[in-house]
Amino acid sequence: MKIMKPMNSLERYLATIDGRPTDYLARLPILMQFAAEHIGSNYGAFASDYRVLTEANIVCAQKFGIDQMNTMSDPYRETQGYGAKIIYSRDMVPYCEKHPLEDDPDLAKLPRPNPMEAERMRDRIEAVKRYHERVDGKSSIMGWVEGPAAEAADLRRLDNFFMDLMDDEGYIGALMDLCVDVALDFARPQVAAGADTIGIGDAVASQISPDLYEKLVLPREQRLVRGLKAMGAKVRLHICGNITHLLPGIATLGIDVLDVDHMVNLRAVRSAVGAKTVIGGNLDPVAAVMRSNPDAIRAAMISCYEQAGNPFMVNAGCEIPSATPVENLHALCELIPYRRFV
Repeated sequence: MKIMKPMNSLERYLATIDGRPTDYLARLPILMQFAAEHIGSNYGAFASDYRVLTEANIVCAQKFGIDQMNTMSDPYRETQGYGAKIIYSRDMVPYCEKHPLEDDPDLAKLPRPNPMEAERMRDRIEAVKRYHERVDGKSSIMGWVEGPAAEAADLRRLDNFFMDLMDDEGYIGALMDLCVDVALDFARPQVAAGADTIGIGDAVASQISPDLYEKLVLPREQRLVRGLKAMGAKVRLHICGNITHLLPGIATLGIDVLDVDHMVNLRAVRSAVGAKTVIGGNLDPVAAVMRSNPDAIRAAMISCYEQAGNPFMVNAGCEIPSATPVENLHALCELIPYRRFV
């Protein structure tokens, strides 16, 4: 039997996307508050200072065996660039004090962010640069942008966003078009700084009906993905929640990696997206990781792999909770040999 040459993290990640066999499954758990506290810092510092974010993720990648450096922290990077004031808390996700369009929906009054000047957008670009200096060629580096629905909801406030979807499709479409334009502006310097992948977070999309999603959100996601691909980036989509009803539309996006939350059936996902899209997931971060035990986690991760088949990457359904025992994260990230499915 031919023994496969060991791969580094970047080689393993890219080979999986290309549909080639790997030595082991790539591991992509999302760490934020866990990573910050693991190095003795806190969530507020992690979200506001790229030096803390990158150091925390690099340390955790080395300790637990994680194949991608990520720049995720919270949904309000672009929102701050539009003029919102973001409040940082030591132990909680940053929040938006007032959404820029919550009282006045006039798009003409909304400033357009400059990613190189907006404080929080520039901080993420600096994170990518720092990763490029520290792990270039050894690990995947993922930049991040908000999807059209998510950013529109952040700008309008969630309740207004849903009312707009029902009452003013022209307006919400124009707002999401702007969000895509800004996301592409934001992604471009991240790719130039060294990101091989751009993640898209569009969590609110899981709460939208299939008809409205395919009519209003999907065309904007498609344009965003096309634009990212034109930059040479791989694309990873993360939509928290149950996306079962959105799978037919998601299957048309041409993304490279699809994160799948724990309430979604992996066999159904594979059936919908086909044999080329990488599936990542999908253990329940609380019940099946934080509150579980190493033996159960190992068995559950193997079960996920068997349900999804190749191409597959190890992940939980969403962020690893900060209270997760280190032995449980070690178990989640244990090396799983690549196997062929008949």
